[in-house]
Amino acid sequence: MDSIPFAQSRLATLGVELEFQILDRETLALVPGARQILAAAPAEFASRLAPEFIQSMLEVLTGVCSDVDEVAEDLRHTIHMLADVAGDQGMVLHAASLHPFAEPLDQVLTPDPRYERIMDELQFVGRQFITQGLHVHVGMDDREMAVRVCDVLQGYLPVFLALTGSSPWFRGLDTGLASYRTKLFEALPLAGLSGYFGSWQAYEDELHMLMEQGIIHQVRDLWSDVRINPFFGTVEVRSCDLPARFAEIVGMAGLIQAFAVAIVEGVVAPARINQRILGYNKWQAARYGLEGRFLDPLGLFDYRVLTLHQAAEQLFSLLGPWMDRFGSRQWCHQLEGILERGTSARQQRELMQQENSFAKMIQSMRAQFWE
Repeated sequence: MDSIPFAQSRLATLGVELEFQILDRETLALVPGARQILAAAPAEFASRLAPEFIQSMLEVLTGVCSDVDEVAEDLRHTIHMLADVAGDQGMVLHAASLHPFAEPLDQVLTPDPRYERIMDELQFVGRQFITQGLHVHVGMDDREMAVRVCDVLQGYLPVFLALTGSSPWFRGLDTGLASYRTKLFEALPLAGLSGYFGSWQAYEDELHMLMEQGIIHQVRDLWSDVRINPFFGTVEVRSCDLPARFAEIVGMAGLIQAFAVAIVEGVVAPARINQRILGYNKWQAARYGLEGRFLDPLGLFDYRVLTLHQAAEQLFSLLGPWMDRFGSRQWCHQLEGILERGTSARQQRELMQQENSFAKMIQSMRAQFWE
């Protein structure tokens, strides 16, 4: 089988993808409005918008950005346009990783051969997959370094997840988790932990084996929490829930960029991590958010065992020099606000305790998006 080409990118460039819920303006229920909105959007935004698995969500994409300020400007421009177009059609956008009272069986699948093939395979498991997320691409100029970054990052993805948890509700019930999206995603057979590769050859060998055995049809069929995107020349972090605030979305892009380049420059050496530790840390982040426990798998922090809140604090401190280099400190500082006021998941629960109304909770969460 032919080797898999790696399209080298300029180191530390950024690309961001975020998935919005589409809600009815009056009821705030999910509505299948994606095709209608896409048809009404100006043609100049065609490269910035994409349909998704279900028609009650839309993906917003940036171009290739040199820094987080460019990411912010790119996203801001598209989101404002999208909100205006949706509003003209009686719909609004919402940033969270699960709608609190949507019924999965009510959702309309987007007509697409790939989605239809996936749904035919997944059956009822696929019907539950009505989640939204945040994906961040970081450019890599060397394929071996891309592998190195993936091998290290997988051990610290729970910190990103703990900061962004925004999916505590499902079908009208409090799941008890900060990120129930994570557990729905893990039900998919080709999603979740990626494992350790150690070299490009090992990565390529695994992909060839999976394709030869008919397990995957193409590289993007692997929905790992972090993965190499050889066609873009990036490392793609896919583990995050969608934060509630625009500034937090941009801040997460800056944090991931800083960490990826710090790994390239040797901040910590990659090593094979016990899969049970990876799974435990991920569970703690999904279940408890920032209050969860974290076992530092590669000795990056001052303590072997700490809370995810402490791990986030230490990561912010550790990556300060890289944030300064890439001009992202101001945006990353927005993430420190999450440590003070709590994640989206925590705020959603607090609002429900006060209002006892999903609609009022959604309204309050939407009101803070641009704060």
